[in-house]
Amino acid sequence: MPSSQVPRNSHGNPQGGAGIGSQRPNVPTNPPTSRSDRQAQRARDIAVEHRQANLVRPDGTRIALPIRHPPVAYKTSDTTSSSMGHSSLWRQLEESSPICQYSRKCISAKLVTAFLTSTAYGLTNNGILITGYPVIGSQHKVQSSGSCLDSPTDASITACAWDPNIKGEFFHQTTFSVALSSANSFIKDVQSLVKLKPKALCGVERYNGILMRYVTALSAYLGKEGDAIDFDITYYRSKDPLTPRLYEDIFEEIEQLAMFKYGALPHWGKNRNVAFEGVLNKYKNGQKFLKVKNSYDPLGLFSSEWTDQVLGLKDGISIVKEGCAMEGLCRCTEDAHCAPSEDYYCRPGKVYSDARVCTCLKSKDDNFLKKIVDAVTDKIHDELNEEIHDEL
Repeated sequence: MPSSQVPRNSHGNPQGGAGIGSQRPNVPTNPPTSRSDRQAQRARDIAVEHRQANLVRPDGTRIALPIRHPPVAYKTSDTTSSSMGHSSLWRQLEESSPICQYSRKCISAKLVTAFLTSTAYGLTNNGILITGYPVIGSQHKVQSSGSCLDSPTDASITACAWDPNIKGEFFHQTTFSVALSSANSFIKDVQSLVKLKPKALCGVERYNGILMRYVTALSAYLGKEGDAIDFDITYYRSKDPLTPRLYEDIFEEIEQLAMFKYGALPHWGKNRNVAFEGVLNKYKNGQKFLKVKNSYDPLGLFSSEWTDQVLGLKDGISIVKEGCAMEGLCRCTEDAHCAPSEDYYCRPGKVYSDARVCTCLKSKDDNFLKKIVDAVTDKIHDELNEEIHDEL
């Protein structure tokens, strides 16, 4: 799979190295036999061989695409990146998709993936066009979005995704670090979950799929205590906090798999309340951090109610009330924490039985005509997956 096909350029979040190349990693001496096992093992292998690499998994394709960032000499000729604009059209499509129906969302997500891939995710070699790989340039040009700030007046078609003047992106994020030693098992659990609901994650393609990058151990008290893989999942969020999401249970189970089964460390700025339950206990130097914090800020001038809750200094990180699980304010323990009026009920996880997730128990696609449409769109979706796999 040539890495050059999916350079990372997502949501204006700069990450990565100085160049994007297309080098293929060495094949393991004893590669696993099944495709899912190969993908799980490959994530770990790439981490060892390319410390600054990223992986992008547009999950409807069930294919992980590596992007490597080998550093180049400072005086190497520069290229520029022209980031993609954003239209409110995608948000409108998301809002119009029935809650328990996946067909429309999967097909539109596939269009997003095809468009971004065909346009090299906004990367260019000359400021206008992409002519080939590798793409070389300064990190702030290659890995960040921003040229949309100077986009033309075109009914906001190319406006920045975060522009408050348009009905742009509004989403949840679940971002965490899984120890490299556990990453293989975690990926296999997610693959097992997706096999039970093959279309469940196709919606994340609208937000660049599942992003993975590699981080190394740090000596900082709240740093990674060992090498790890960061997983970054961005997914739909309604403007109404009590409105459920399509296959909400799958996203919640992945979140709880990572946080509670594999002891993942949450990103401090990209998660819902649930991810921070007991977080400080995951750091062996957590109490040392609090001592240093108190020595520098004994009056708590740089603290807030939220930071005190996250660090376990105050209660309140879990807010238990009606509908609380829909926004990740709690883990559901009863149906009222979900949205029973919308047929979403609290149930155990499918792979991780200790998980408690909000599951849609009644399909909205009751009539025969809709079932026919679903069958046709499923066929189209599967054929597109096969074409992408053949190309790679």
